[in-house]
Amino acid sequence: MYADTQNDITRQVVRVAQLLLAYGAESDLVEEISQRLGQALGLASVELSISSNSLVLTSLVHGRCITTTRRIREHGINMTIVCELQRICLLAEKGLYGPNEVRKRLARIEPKTYPPLLVIVMIGLSCSSFCHLFGGDIAASVITFFASAVGMSVRLAIAKRHFNLLVNFAVTAFVTSLIAQTGYLFSLSETPQSAMAASVLMLVPGFPMINAISDMVKGHMNVGISRWGHATLLTVSSVIGITIAMQLGGIFL
Repeated sequence: MYADTQNDITRQVVRVAQLLLAYGAESDLVEEISQRLGQALGLASVELSISSNSLVLTSLVHGRCITTTRRIREHGINMTIVCELQRICLLAEKGLYGPNEVRKRLARIEPKTYPPLLVIVMIGLSCSSFCHLFGGDIAASVITFFASAVGMSVRLAIAKRHFNLLVNFAVTAFVTSLIAQTGYLFSLSETPQSAMAASVLMLVPGFPMINAISDMVKGHMNVGISRWGHATLLTVSSVIGITIAMQLGGIFL
């Protein structure tokens, strides 16, 4: 294998690893897919070093090493991208894709998102369903639907303007809790506490926490601790927004 070919394949492999990390894949999966793809394309071995916001990848062919570094910029969790990258790896392993085909597929990858209105409605329905499961009455479920739907609208609007994610969570939690506590202020429901609890469940950073624990259990302590810290900060931001809304409403659960 010529140096130019090794260089090209290394770029494709590190691009796959970069996308996997950016869209929420766990570190162990990133290592596995990168190594399998590199070997499928002709590399002897692929070694990765992953940190919280960067990765270093080294490819080896006939005793010749090429090392490259990439910065990771999070784009939010998107399992469609992760599944597409795994599909590219499988097709390369079967011999259907070479470096050129992999490059073309990577260039065409774009995150697919649902329409904002659909997301807002489904978030409202899911949170109101949780309210019902918590023992909330019909009025509490209706309040939860509107509170979480409006909160999700605010969250999407802030995200569209690329504000800091911590600010996004704090403002969203504030607006959502402010609407949810109308059940207390106007005695609209016999179970207003259910609406208060269920309406902010959309802000629970469950996926980042699961990834953090998975990384730490599988030996990626630095990345796991970093992801855990980020998820904790998101939780604290949400708590700050909820607390301010409760202070303004004079409600203390």
